[in-house]
Amino acid sequence: MHDDRKLTEARLERVLRERVWPAVHGPSVPLEVSRWDAPGEPVPALEGINAPHTPAATGDAWGPAWGTTWFRFHGRVPQEWADRTVEAVIDLGFDANMPGFQAEGLVHRSDGTVVKGLNPRNAWVRLPGTEAEVDLHVEAAANPVILGDPPFLPTDLGTAPAGPDGAPLYRLARADLAVFQEQVWELAMDLDVVGGVMRELDTGDPRRWELLRAAERALDLIDLQDVPGTAGRARRALAGALSSPAAAAAHRVSAVGHAHIDSAWLWPLRETRRKVARTSANVVDLLDRHPELVFAMSQAQQWAWLQEHRPDVFARAAQAAKEGRFVPVGGMWVESDTNMPGAEALARQFVYGKRFFRDELGIDTREVWLPDSFGYSAALPQLIRLSGSRWFLTQKISWSRTNTFPHHTFRWEGLDGTRVFTHFPPVDTYNSELTGHELAHAARNFREKGRATRSMVPFGHGDGGGGPTREMLGRAARLADLEGSPRVEIQRPEVFFAEAEAEYPDAPVWWGELYLEFHRGTYTSQARTKRGNRRCEHLLREAELWWTTAAVRRGADYPHEALDRLWRTVLLNQFHDILPGSSIAWVHREAAETYAEAEAELGALIDRAQRLLVGPGDGVIEFNAAPHDRDGVPALGAAPRVPPEGETVTTGSEGGYLLDNGLLTVQVDACGLVTSVVDAQTGREALAGPANLLQLHQDLPNQWDAWDVDFFYRNTVTDLTGVDGIETIDDGLRVTRSFGDSTVVQTLTLAPGSRRLDVDTVVDWHEREKFLKAAFPLDVRAESSASEIQFGHVHRPTHTNTSWDAARFEICAHRWVHVAEPGYGAALVNDSTYGHDVTRDVREDGGTTTTVRLSLLRAPRFPDPDTDQGEHRFRYALVPGATVADAVREGYRLNLPPREVGGSGAVDPLVRVAGAGVAVESVKPADDRSGDVVVRLYESLGARTRANVRFGFPVSRVRAVNLLEEEYEGAPDLEPGEEEVAFSLRPFQVVTLRLVR
Repeated sequence: MHDDRKLTEARLERVLRERVWPAVHGPSVPLEVSRWDAPGEPVPALEGINAPHTPAATGDAWGPAWGTTWFRFHGRVPQEWADRTVEAVIDLGFDANMPGFQAEGLVHRSDGTVVKGLNPRNAWVRLPGTEAEVDLHVEAAANPVILGDPPFLPTDLGTAPAGPDGAPLYRLARADLAVFQEQVWELAMDLDVVGGVMRELDTGDPRRWELLRAAERALDLIDLQDVPGTAGRARRALAGALSSPAAAAAHRVSAVGHAHIDSAWLWPLRETRRKVARTSANVVDLLDRHPELVFAMSQAQQWAWLQEHRPDVFARAAQAAKEGRFVPVGGMWVESDTNMPGAEALARQFVYGKRFFRDELGIDTREVWLPDSFGYSAALPQLIRLSGSRWFLTQKISWSRTNTFPHHTFRWEGLDGTRVFTHFPPVDTYNSELTGHELAHAARNFREKGRATRSMVPFGHGDGGGGPTREMLGRAARLADLEGSPRVEIQRPEVFFAEAEAEYPDAPVWWGELYLEFHRGTYTSQARTKRGNRRCEHLLREAELWWTTAAVRRGADYPHEALDRLWRTVLLNQFHDILPGSSIAWVHREAAETYAEAEAELGALIDRAQRLLVGPGDGVIEFNAAPHDRDGVPALGAAPRVPPEGETVTTGSEGGYLLDNGLLTVQVDACGLVTSVVDAQTGREALAGPANLLQLHQDLPNQWDAWDVDFFYRNTVTDLTGVDGIETIDDGLRVTRSFGDSTVVQTLTLAPGSRRLDVDTVVDWHEREKFLKAAFPLDVRAESSASEIQFGHVHRPTHTNTSWDAARFEICAHRWVHVAEPGYGAALVNDSTYGHDVTRDVREDGGTTTTVRLSLLRAPRFPDPDTDQGEHRFRYALVPGATVADAVREGYRLNLPPREVGGSGAVDPLVRVAGAGVAVESVKPADDRSGDVVVRLYESLGARTRANVRFGFPVSRVRAVNLLEEEYEGAPDLEPGEEEVAFSLRPFQVVTLRLVR
């Protein structure tokens, strides 16, 4: 019997593959083919359609990497097919095993309107039954296959629009008109589902044998030389087995069509725009034929691209959205990384995403949809709620390599105590095909058995795969209520979440960040992209602050359009394969260009606003955009510059150098290493060993080069102690080193009046597969480190007591990391670094050293073989004796240095805030352009506090609002006073005030 089973399964697989599926398209006639090869970047549809074409034929090669060829396919439907269903079958040279990572096409009519996409598993075009003449135009994209089998090899295909040598990548394989044999397709689906369910059942399950015998009978009834003529009788042999209902306790699957499209990854942004159009065209075409389909598309940016570049497809999608069938999800501008975007930027992801869906589609999304981002910040639950959403979905945590996450449905509690109902689809993919194997895996894997009964399965080919297919819908129909399988129901995501939440009201709670135990290298790869992001985030803060101030104080016209455009640029580049550094070189080259343009434009905007605010004169006015007063300048305001008191003394000898400003005494040895930092106030030594020690590791992860840092990188390390030269400068020293093919110049500065040691590092980096760190061994016994995240900070153990602790060997922090023992601490602040590690060691004298290291540079070779080659600049600083409050203050100060403008007078802040730990994150005009002023602030220390906000301009009323600047349930109670308002904040609470003028 065992051999009998195997023989039948093998027979079923072969007959399906070699006889039934090929017979779905029956009699065929060839189409006439002509082509035009676009000489450069893609052109508008009508230009490609009307370009001069030359004759072509199947078998012709086409497409250098990233090239576009416009094919015209012309023919006539034979008269004898007049009453039959006819499809054009066009194979551009697809590999059906790799949907989404190769050539794709978009089919147009002669007037330029879109028909549908062409993809490896969706290579047909249904023809209207009334048209005998066929004239189709296909914009064919020769996207190169970059993602092969692991280990992934370096490639030049992602570096330039023309590819490395201009050689064609594909051959046109088929261009025919063919009869679509519906009964054959239905038989193929019947056999597919019977085989898929059967293989997942235990050999001792009678249902498995029932399906096996039904398959045997059907196969016996198929005439392999006349599949169309015998398909009906074979289907009848399967009907009984396919009509047996599922068990009452069967797992329930809520299936939603989906196509996860990376906004950039192994292709540039311009190609994503075309991928979105091709997939959306497929979906609206499928919706016309399958009213049961529900398709979910995230990322407002992608909807905006569709609206701009393919308005005809957007109009059809928007209409289907109103019908609840083509539904927006996610509520964010892009599916962003959530580890590295700054606080305000992460909030704006929701603001820009939700507003687009409201304004353009009339829909207020309620679920946050991030299936593929690389870990999830503990700040997210609060922001989800403040955006008006209530549910969260991801799948990526199933990629964790060390620990298995214990839940699939749970309540996620964030930094401030906010909880959101969360689901991880146990199918472990967001590109399901609804196969028997996938659905059985979802049911077996579901960790809430006995407490909950349902899970979600997003189905459809992602990226360039074209989304859901009619085959997936065929499976869903057969699996709606079938014995041996979970029940499958196509549903909108909000329906699934509402039902799942109602079914499981006491779902377990998970507190804190959702750390992905994988892809830790994304905190460091592509340092230029990360620096551009950090810099632009702070420039946007400054531009909004000073233009809002100028609008209130001087009646200036606020540059709404320019700043909205710049925000959208920054938000786009926070996509989870751009900011993390895991895209091809083309993407990061474009990111560097757009960041440079944004920095220049923002710098000019800031300068204009500040000059509007100062009076004429010969003085120097210092602007302070930070939320803390600085050297006589108020937070969020400006005042005449007052030079700091005191001076820095630099002395040198053969043994090293001494920097002393009366607050700190810093010793630097002859190798340029910092060997001592003593706080004059306490007399305590901050260091436990040489600091600002650059360390170089080998770095060749097992699989995903740009994404991963594997723990064994620590097994080899080279301390970079060689020095080319040391010279004294104002307030400090300049140290030059060389190593390998690289050089580094570090400027160590102890400014007068400063309680921090600044290090300005310029690296000309030409290493390969290396990891550069900067180490600071600190004389504290810290059981945990505090790292800044959005609107607060998280504590992570410095020990490795558990596998969960050990897995966090590389961590993400924003502007600072703080370590402390009772009564004493130290902070390391930075202006562009995200990756860090914190370790503890016991010294010979029994003391404990806590070492904080910044991850400066990597040099992975996939997908960009020249990752981070060239010059980089990092600024970081050691703050000895620091509290968390000091770390917060110095982190802002380093990232928001004062700006000096010639003139006279002072600029009073629009608001002055009092309250321990209360920090203002943004000051901006209301989004509705009413003239109201919006102030967003938060509690930064993790403690309950009282805030008092005093107004520097006439305010008629104050309202506590959400991220969309609307009143909401659960807002803090405001206590208005004369020219001020007071209220209480819980730890890490975010409060947005709308000051009505």
